[in-house]
Amino acid sequence: MSLPPLTANAWLRWDVVRRQLPVGACSVLEVGCGQGAVGARFAAAGYDYVGVEPDPLSAAVARQRLAALGRGEVRTDLGTLALDRTFDLVCAFEVLEHVDDDRAALLDWVALLRPGGILVLSVPAYAARFAAADVHVGHVRRYDPPVLVELARSAGLVDVRTILYGMPLGYLLEAARNSLARRAAAAVSRTGSAAGGHDRSPPAERTSGSGRWHQPDAAALTPALKAATAPFRLLQRAFPHRGTGLVLRARRPR
Repeated sequence: MSLPPLTANAWLRWDVVRRQLPVGACSVLEVGCGQGAVGARFAAAGYDYVGVEPDPLSAAVARQRLAALGRGEVRTDLGTLALDRTFDLVCAFEVLEHVDDDRAALLDWVALLRPGGILVLSVPAYAARFAAADVHVGHVRRYDPPVLVELARSAGLVDVRTILYGMPLGYLLEAARNSLARRAAAAVSRTGSAAGGHDRSPPAERTSGSGRWHQPDAAALTPALKAATAPFRLLQRAFPHRGTGLVLRARRPR
């Protein structure tokens, strides 16, 4: 079965995320599913998958990918879920950093977990690393691990743990993204419009486009990107306290 390609950085993240997933979980909600590359992996593994993606262009791609698998669904608004519906697993990958009121968002996600359910999310690591690429894609912040842990606990979650990922390849990928973002910003400055980038557009618009920025779209790329990142996915496991990205796993009390 041919699955959609992940970016190199998403392969690094997925290696950590998939090892944090609860055994036997059957229902999954992914908040901010983007173009559905991760959602397709959940669906292919047999999960009862629901993705939520407000960007209509990304949501359309995600729906097509899930339709090809014959499993899963994509919605554009959390508010369209049944009021009493809960999930075994709620995920949000590279979403929380875009939200102004991150605690309110986290409380909304926790409310969608069944008692005893698991939350897994990822965010860019370390406030001090906030740079051009963060601005370009509409990030409000990055997270130091203790800050994210305290935020999760304040939302009522327990058994909170974090793992950093991306050592060493993530640093090179982040430098490349920052370079591309600076070039885009310079193009905007020269032309006086967003033709060369979108750093002057509203944050919400930048957030919508973030899931489409330099995303591979050819399934044929999956084996190549998977193979190219394989040694780095193994290497980063030796450095769970270093990296450019942060994964959190926590549980809603019973």
